[in-house]
Amino acid sequence: MIKTLMLLAFFCVFALPVQAAEYITLASTTSTQNSGLFDHILAMFTKKTAIEVRVVAVGTGQAIRNAKRGDADVLLVHHRTSEDAFVKDGFGVKRYDLMKNDFVLVGPKLLKNSPNIAEALQAIASSKSLFVSRGDDSGTHKRERSLWKSQPSGPWYREAGAGMGATLNMAQAMGAYTLTDRGTWVAFKNKGDLRIVVDGGDGMDNPYGVILVNPVKYPHIKAKAGQAFIDWLVSAQGQSAIASFKLNGQQLFFPTAKP
Repeated sequence: MIKTLMLLAFFCVFALPVQAAEYITLASTTSTQNSGLFDHILAMFTKKTAIEVRVVAVGTGQAIRNAKRGDADVLLVHHRTSEDAFVKDGFGVKRYDLMKNDFVLVGPKLLKNSPNIAEALQAIASSKSLFVSRGDDSGTHKRERSLWKSQPSGPWYREAGAGMGATLNMAQAMGAYTLTDRGTWVAFKNKGDLRIVVDGGDGMDNPYGVILVNPVKYPHIKAKAGQAFIDWLVSAQGQSAIASFKLNGQQLFFPTAKP
């Protein structure tokens, strides 16, 4: 009887679930998630450090609000003005340059005599061609709003209130124009008649920064693990991992971390 109980105790001990690895929560954007970048790089970091990264992917505005509530350990977004304010107001410790890509304007047909984004948007507004805005306070939405010479309004201007993938689906279904980050565009499979109509030029750059949420303000923040993640991202290994991410043979993000 005693031997039986000992055997049962032995098997019970070894049947216990394996303790989960340490994890951090990353507040980030749909563009980094939808492009597949995180699927590519996070496993490399976890393999090296045994720290799991759990991503909450929303628009930049919502990601910042989440981080301001202390609901994330690290913030990775793409709106420099908001990032600097996040640090200045004491919510973050330090902003690090991380990477960049660019925005493109896509639509159902080329716009005549519109070689740059300002002229293209003016042509869309003048012709009242359908345009779908993300309308979600994301980094892409903030950039789009800054590119219009005047705030657009009217039935031709629609706000999706959704992520980039859903906005592209709406634009494709409606035969409308929209602004998107290149990474999501390359990964997007439902292009239909949509094509790139403006590529490059002033105002189309898209830099990303990464910030540790301030552990002084939020003592529960996993500062050591969060900083380890940031240090890896900006290291030669992390920057190489970002640069190596390609889709259809195309590099989607370009490292910008300073040595």
